[in-house]
Amino acid sequence: MKTKHWILVVLAALSLLGAAYAIWLPKSAKALASPVLSVEPASANSVAGVPKEFDELLLAYRKIIVLFADEKKLSAKEFEQANRVGQALFHENLNRLASFDLILQKLMAAKPAEREQSFDAMLTYIESNPDLFDADRLAFREILLRLQKAIATEQTLPAIKLHKRVGEDLAALSEIEKEYDKELKEVFSRFETRAIDLKRERWDDYIVKLKKLYNREQILKDYGVILPYPEKAEAAEKDIFGYDLPPKTIVLTFDDGPHATYTEEVAAILKQYNVPAIFFQVGKNVGAVDAQGKQTLNKNAQTSKNLLGAGHVLANHSFSHALLSKQSGDNLHAEIEQTDQLLKAISPQRSALFRFPYGAKNAEGMKILSTLGLRSVLWNIDSLDWADPVPSSIVTRVMGSLEKEKRGIVLFHDIHERTVKALPAILDKLIADGYKFASWNGSEFSVSKSANAQPEKSVVTSDYQNSWAIVIGINDYAKWPKLQYAVQDAKAIRETLINRLGFSNEKVLTLSNGEATRNNILALFHDKLGHGQLKKDDRVFVFFAGHGATRKLSSGRNLGYIIPVDSDPEQVSVDAIPMTDLQNIAENLDAKHVLFVMDACYSGLGLTRGGGSSNFLRENAKRMGRQMLTAGGADQLVADGGPNGHSVFTWTLLQALSGKADLNGDGMITATELAAYIAPAVSSVSQQTPAFGSLPGSEGGEFIFEMRKEGEGEFLNAGTNQLSADAIALNSKLDDASIKVGSSAPIVIKNLSGGEQKIAVPKLVDASSRQLAQRANDLGLLNYREKRYAEAESAFTEALKHKPDFALAANNLGFVYLKQQKYPEAARWFENTVQIDPSRAIAYVNLGDARLALNENDKAKKAYLSYLELAPNGANAAYVKEAVKKLN
Repeated sequence: MKTKHWILVVLAALSLLGAAYAIWLPKSAKALASPVLSVEPASANSVAGVPKEFDELLLAYRKIIVLFADEKKLSAKEFEQANRVGQALFHENLNRLASFDLILQKLMAAKPAEREQSFDAMLTYIESNPDLFDADRLAFREILLRLQKAIATEQTLPAIKLHKRVGEDLAALSEIEKEYDKELKEVFSRFETRAIDLKRERWDDYIVKLKKLYNREQILKDYGVILPYPEKAEAAEKDIFGYDLPPKTIVLTFDDGPHATYTEEVAAILKQYNVPAIFFQVGKNVGAVDAQGKQTLNKNAQTSKNLLGAGHVLANHSFSHALLSKQSGDNLHAEIEQTDQLLKAISPQRSALFRFPYGAKNAEGMKILSTLGLRSVLWNIDSLDWADPVPSSIVTRVMGSLEKEKRGIVLFHDIHERTVKALPAILDKLIADGYKFASWNGSEFSVSKSANAQPEKSVVTSDYQNSWAIVIGINDYAKWPKLQYAVQDAKAIRETLINRLGFSNEKVLTLSNGEATRNNILALFHDKLGHGQLKKDDRVFVFFAGHGATRKLSSGRNLGYIIPVDSDPEQVSVDAIPMTDLQNIAENLDAKHVLFVMDACYSGLGLTRGGGSSNFLRENAKRMGRQMLTAGGADQLVADGGPNGHSVFTWTLLQALSGKADLNGDGMITATELAAYIAPAVSSVSQQTPAFGSLPGSEGGEFIFEMRKEGEGEFLNAGTNQLSADAIALNSKLDDASIKVGSSAPIVIKNLSGGEQKIAVPKLVDASSRQLAQRANDLGLLNYREKRYAEAESAFTEALKHKPDFALAANNLGFVYLKQQKYPEAARWFENTVQIDPSRAIAYVNLGDARLALNENDKAKKAYLSYLELAPNGANAAYVKEAVKKLN
């Protein structure tokens, strides 16, 4: 039986034992009229009813159950998400237990009658509240232990009776564990021999009821974060997981202590078995650091010293066990450094190991570790002792995981009684199975690492030195029909090159209307790009929007021309520019790669087809490339009347360059990808058949457009433009016809001689998490502009799964919510954005707008004022000042 299914076995056993539970509970308990009374102390000396922590603790406990209820149906990624949020819920319950400790302190100082009444109410709720399921009562074990300890300090007759009552309740829970151990053996025996499918109707009914109250996805969303996907293999070199340990070698690690009781019990067990461990300690559990940086150790620090004396290793687990992936700046630094200083105060022998709470980290946190000389250690065997209430189930899970992994770092927590109970059985089995126990020697684990480490993936880039462009648009022909779209097309292409694709303003050479004479066009090539201006690693992009023509030569071959503004239709062969001249110009340019994109229709170029290899990006720097993409063939008219005053071809080109033509998802658009996206799309909505090919002399090199760098892009806000209805309608048609991202099917398009060619689209790349996040965010922006909000939300969510500290995607997800008038969700994500990147001014405007929509005027004003502090003269300053004025 797979250990991953532990909770189903637990729950089955609990359902079988539920009826007996009511019998074991004390008969004297009286049911409360209300299951949960959220009563705060009326004064320092008076507490009545059931604390609200009971309700909150039970709620979190149930949510953990829901997260894992369908464990066997969860994918690895879904299980990881449930695991991390479940841990967050569990640690919230630890905080509630700490609050309950304060309540107990106040109760012990209250009058005896009030104290006894409150204790009776609490026990009655745990024992016999009719709204509690039998399995719910296991959530209150730590409450009962605390009550038992507190009541034991009194020797009055009522206190003695209460103490006996608590003891009976704890005995009932112990009986459940014993019965479960027995049931577990029977379950495993039956699975091994006959594979009987156990019936779990009562538990299934419990789960059905819980699922009506709580939804797994909503539980995850309620925390205001998109949990990341598991780390990719390339990040493993930065973290220590345990995969590289030799076979039959493990490292025992214990998180979240030191605990006043359980840590010493764990240490005693380890001493008995003579095995080492690493204790990742939470700073606030051993001391405090004041504003001047002075460390003050508490009584738990002695437990830490004892661990060192016993040969164990002390390591850093943050100061407050916060979700550090959401922290930044001084707060993040303090979480790491303060605990490091406290551990140094305990002993200079503290290790340089660090474990991120929940395993959740960000780039800034990793950088801080590097600065402080610390190493990140995670795990590959999770005991789930924080979630599993039954010790024998913990044993089964750990051994089952090790049976699969054969080695690794095991994650325990030295703050649970159940861990103490499970540890001896685990050690017995490990030693019997011949496992060795490794520890940290100051620089590495005391065993050699595997030589089978995965090689680092090579990063493919275009490696261009300079990027040049010639952009020409002609509307006002003297002797040819005037055009309506060409100048606007050229202007839009220029803006895209500069604002999106990394071309510098001074290297984008532009001619429009009367400037675009034959002489001026040729001069751009000869004078501006010739005479040593270009370097061998440069690229040149040429865009022409205007008339084109095709003439049949006496040999019968067609020859294409581009038409300058001063050309005469009767003198095309004299004053137009034949494509053969452009071929010669391109061949003589010193640049590595040249791409012509012609929004004009003609054919007869006699071009050859490029023959790039499957790994052409790796070899691209070695090969010269000369390519051309045209809007259509001979006798075809360029389709005018596209959205925003563009031709259909140029509009499609602009959509392609916005990211839609990145067909293999590597963050780059090759000329071939451009053609593969544009050709079928344009043909589907017009009478044009775009053509593509390579110029003679090309060596198979590919022109490459690099998409925006990681982390770049637009922070959505009220000023973000969205597409018009006609643009959205056309894009829908283009997307339906175009080749899809990740498609493996070849596409047939025209070559520039009028024939057909097949283009094989490169396979989807195995990108890094950051690249995947950027890709998803870019897709979200495209969807938002096209008012596809559900798709945009999904894309931004995907981006945050890959990169939880991606402020850009967090803001954009918030703005999608804001656009849909989901104001609480929007405010949550804008808060996340400014937490990730406090300097991002526009996010404060968005946050202010969301708070204002929620009628949270004080919070709105605070957000607006934060914007004015960061950008007093920003683009939104006038709007924000007016908003603040109205709020005063």
